[in-house]
Amino acid sequence: MSALLNKLKKGKVLVVGDVMLDKYLEGKAERLSPESPVPVLTPLGEESRLGGAANVALNVSSLGSKVKLLGVVGKDLSGEEIKDLLKENKISNSLVKSNLSSITKQRILAGNQQLLRIDREDKFTNKDWIKTKENFKKEIAKYSSLVISDYGKGTLFNVQELISLSNKKKVPVIVDPKGDDFSKYKGAFMVTPNLQEFSKAVGGFNSETELEKKSKLLIKKLSLSALLITRGPEGMTLFSKNNNQNIVKSHYPAQTIDVFDVSGAGDTVIATIASGVASKIDLNQSVELSNITAGVVVSKLGTSSFSLDEIIPFLTGSSTLDANVCIKAIQRAKKERKKIVFTNGCFDILHAGHVSYLKEARSKGDLLIVGINDDKSVSRLKGNGRPVNNLENRIEVLSSLQCVDMVIPFSEDTPLDLIKEVVPDVLVKGEDYKINQIVGSDFVKKTGGKVERIKFVKGLSTSNLIKKLNKKN
Repeated sequence: MSALLNKLKKGKVLVVGDVMLDKYLEGKAERLSPESPVPVLTPLGEESRLGGAANVALNVSSLGSKVKLLGVVGKDLSGEEIKDLLKENKISNSLVKSNLSSITKQRILAGNQQLLRIDREDKFTNKDWIKTKENFKKEIAKYSSLVISDYGKGTLFNVQELISLSNKKKVPVIVDPKGDDFSKYKGAFMVTPNLQEFSKAVGGFNSETELEKKSKLLIKKLSLSALLITRGPEGMTLFSKNNNQNIVKSHYPAQTIDVFDVSGAGDTVIATIASGVASKIDLNQSVELSNITAGVVVSKLGTSSFSLDEIIPFLTGSSTLDANVCIKAIQRAKKERKKIVFTNGCFDILHAGHVSYLKEARSKGDLLIVGINDDKSVSRLKGNGRPVNNLENRIEVLSSLQCVDMVIPFSEDTPLDLIKEVVPDVLVKGEDYKINQIVGSDFVKKTGGKVERIKFVKGLSTSNLIKKLNKKN
């Protein structure tokens, strides 16, 4: 599953919709006003975050996919803040500047308790829409998926027009809907309502059977390829057409992460799915990943995004990412008291001996980190003609193993520097090494870890396999 994170870098997502600024004024309230029975707030700090369609774009960027944001902001301080935050997060954008106010939500907090929310919003003009549509026409053909982030704030005058233009360019459209009437989203690839939004759109339901029936009817009525209903603590339910155009139901239980604030969870879900679709990743796998990313976001206060190192510990399967991201994820896992196991090798031609070895290594802790020699270091160690498989292919095979949690390449002849960064609880190597011959053993023991040896399956080695192949040739 998490090997898919690398593929997301290939995705190109266009986001259009209601761009917002979410402001948070935090303070403490320890007494009531003598003038009225309301709390007196002592301000402690203020923070601004990207909201609405801008938060969707931020989440897409967090996954590593390319993204561009289209929408409308005002010629005001909030509009400037939005532009600054987008620049800070390196998010490309073409925002129309309206004479009306930027959409702004000001939240007043005492500790973690929200006391008040002040919304500033104007319905944008048809002139703003025409400029937005012009920007859209210039950009749509450059992207592999489109997110329509509809908060009903007035940016999107004619959603059908955007869907039609996208379909002509064969760009799948994923919609975060608003309102009771979903007919305006007809022809979209996918719509992602929450349970309440879905219920209003279909006139309610009284059972799971009725929910399923009405979901299938909605897909047919709107000519959708898929419908995803987000159900809070109950998880997510996906209805999607298979190769035979039959509608299939799949359910994803909620991740077991503490729910702190559901703000922005829908943004995260649609951003993850759009990135997956743009990267040609299977829809079910994209939804599964969105379930994880949303689970991380709801554990935070307010409208939030995530970083890759936050989601790696929740992934089933292996991860091969930037070394710095992996190290951050390992550090996070250690804070959660997870036991880190490390091993290394060339893993040129993966065989049954390797798989058996890696399974046993994984059994010694909670996360198995595999250091893998890059191509140049393999050549130095093994000689001309090696590796048989290049680094990318070797990583792909290792990453497919359930027992491997992270794969980190290194360019040195030994993994000592990487071991010092990982600081594993258990260092594992084959039984053909004595403990004092294992690179990093002294360091691991000094830092309170263990060094263990694992038996190899007799007769299985990459070198022997190559010799057999050469004899046959």
